[in-house]
Amino acid sequence: MQQPDTSYRAHARAVLALGLPLVGSNLAQVALNVTDAVLLGWYSVTALAGVTLATSFYFIIFIIGAGCAWAVMPLVAAAAEAGDEVQARRVTRMGFWLVSAFGALAVLPLWHSGAIMLAIGQKPEVAQAAQDFLRIASFAMLPALLVTVLRSFLSALQRTSVLLWATVGAAFCNAGLGWVLIFGRFGLPALGIKGAAIATVTIQVLVLVVLAVYTARALPQYRLFQRLWRPDFGAMWAVARMGGPIGLTSLAEGGLFNASAVMMGWVGEVPLAAHGIAIQLASLTFMFHLGMSQAATVRAGRALGRRDEAGLRRGGQVATVISLCFALLTMAVFLAIPQVLVTLFVDSHEPARDALISAGVTLVAVAGLFQVVDAAQVMTLGLLRGVQDTSAPLGLAVISYWLVGVPVSYVLGFHAGLGGVGIWLGLVTGLTVASALLMRRFWRRSVRIGIV
Repeated sequence: MQQPDTSYRAHARAVLALGLPLVGSNLAQVALNVTDAVLLGWYSVTALAGVTLATSFYFIIFIIGAGCAWAVMPLVAAAAEAGDEVQARRVTRMGFWLVSAFGALAVLPLWHSGAIMLAIGQKPEVAQAAQDFLRIASFAMLPALLVTVLRSFLSALQRTSVLLWATVGAAFCNAGLGWVLIFGRFGLPALGIKGAAIATVTIQVLVLVVLAVYTARALPQYRLFQRLWRPDFGAMWAVARMGGPIGLTSLAEGGLFNASAVMMGWVGEVPLAAHGIAIQLASLTFMFHLGMSQAATVRAGRALGRRDEAGLRRGGQVATVISLCFALLTMAVFLAIPQVLVTLFVDSHEPARDALISAGVTLVAVAGLFQVVDAAQVMTLGLLRGVQDTSAPLGLAVISYWLVGVPVSYVLGFHAGLGGVGIWLGLVTGLTVASALLMRRFWRRSVRIGIV
């Protein structure tokens, strides 16, 4: 087999060619939530607070099941590099099986989310709004998970352009449909937060159909959808063994941000709404790092498939430097113009506008502080997944986010009297510890192919 060019320039071209469409796709995916936040922010502060809480809760459940979908990416990448189309098909099919089972189970907690949110101290009107959204959005869980499996499969085969265009189209459709349903245009009733949820379900089903049709027509040699009903327990175990730790690692990180949303709800409705704005902005910049991390997963998985340690090292270095340079740029923007960014999310006639902008500006400035460490931790996780090292990172994530991040958020927020700023400084602390521990794991051990 011919060895690929392993120069730094070649790696940079390859990472950017693979990663930029994934970045665009991820940005368009986040735009779905940002659109909901903007539209519902214009609708009412209660609706904005409710969707902030609802999307945090939905995401926490989603990422647990998505672990098995994300595990498909490195497994297919390694199989494809080795020329094993059968193995690529086997693990992808069993990814469908595993996420389908999870998606069916996930409806229960989403349906009863209102009682859960009241139990953790959220205000009744916000909890009710969140439940109204989640009861409808629960039907988006299964198609969203199936879409994630297809995204992993196509990314591993370096078919990323279709992901970009499908997701961009979905973002535009969601904006239009959400505007119609939330505010009641063209003679339809104004459904508010329920309208946003209906739009979410519709768009996820549409994206699933588009990607499934593309896969069947563009990659017929994989015969991905033939005999889907046949179990393959060996491949299922391979996906579950990797996907379980990936999902729980993502839960540990996502749980940190979800816990921060819960604590912001204890501070008040306006701080929670401001938290939602800051999170949406931070999520937009994070999508660049996530896209580069996904590209690094594919590149690392292919290096694993051909046993190329030198290529893995150089590729990892290049991807990390690209991500960190972008993080420094976004840090500068967040610190320089936080008020300009926050006002995009607030209606000029909102009674709580001044308080919301004041709280949001402070949180966006703090969000600038964790740009570098957030980029470092997600990039390293992508590299670790590429070489199929997922169990140890789970333990490191739990330590960083739950034994450090959450306690620091609580202490600074409520005992040190810093409120929302203290809660966000806890996020910075947890991410800093995670990035240090994960980078140490990869560069000192996991980069040596064959020992994990």
